[in-house]
Amino acid sequence: MTRSYHFIGDVHGLPDALERLLAVLAPAAGDLVVLLGDLLDKGPDSVGAVRLARELATGAAHGLMLLEGNHEDLYRRYRRNRELRPDTAAAQAARHPGLAAVHDRLSATDIDFLDAALPFLRVPAHGLLALHGGIPGDMRSFPPDAGAVARMTAGQRRRFNAVLRTGHVSAADGRYLMSGHEGPGDPFWADIYDGRFGHVIFGHIPFMDGPAIFPHATGLDTGAVQGGRLTALSVGPDGSRRFAAVPGR
Repeated sequence: MTRSYHFIGDVHGLPDALERLLAVLAPAAGDLVVLLGDLLDKGPDSVGAVRLARELATGAAHGLMLLEGNHEDLYRRYRRNRELRPDTAAAQAARHPGLAAVHDRLSATDIDFLDAALPFLRVPAHGLLALHGGIPGDMRSFPPDAGAVARMTAGQRRRFNAVLRTGHVSAADGRYLMSGHEGPGDPFWADIYDGRFGHVIFGHIPFMDGPAIFPHATGLDTGAVQGGRLTALSVGPDGSRRFAAVPGR
C-alpha cells in the first residue's frame, strides 16, 4: 500500500481553515483525505465548505471522502420534512438558525455530494475505523461495509445512527445516551471502548486542548468553530502517524 490517509476533524462551515490545513498536509496524488463529518452548520460559510469539499472530491489529484456527521443527518431530515412534514421542518429551522438559509443556497449538485457521504470508513491495513461520533458500549457487531448499512431496515438504521452522536454512554449497560442525559457516573464512550472494531478515529466532541488520544480511539474535533483549531491526523503507508493543525475561527 502506497496511499496515505489524512483524517480531518469537524470543519463546521470554515472553508478557509480547510484550505489552509490542506496546504499544510499537501496530499500526494493517490492519497485520500477523509472529512469526519459535520462539514456544515455553526460556522459562517457552510455552503462554501460544501462546495470546496465537493470540488476537491471531483477535481483534485488526491481523493476526498466525506463521512456523515449528525449535522449532515440533520440537514437530510430537514429536507425530507420540508416535503412530508412542514411543521416539523419549521421546528427544526427554529432550533437550528441558518438551516433554511443554507438549504436555499445549496445547489442540486451540492446536495448530491452531501447525500453521498458514507457512514464510516474502514482501513483494514492499519486497523482503523473512521466515523463521526463513537461506539456505544452495548454495540456487539459492526457492519462490514457501507453497503450493509444501506440494506438495513429503517429501525436498524436508526439504532446504528447512534454512531453519529455517541458521546457519553450508560454506566449500567453501555447504551448510547442523548447529549445532556448523562449522569455523573456515565463515562465517555472512548474511555471504556475496548478496540473490538479497530482503532476509531472520530470527531463530534470538541477537545479544545488538542487531539484526544485514548487507548483505542483518537478524537480530532479540536473546536475549530469554537475558536480552537482544525486538526488532521495523517497515517502514512507504513502506519506512521502525525498531527497537523491550523487556527479555526
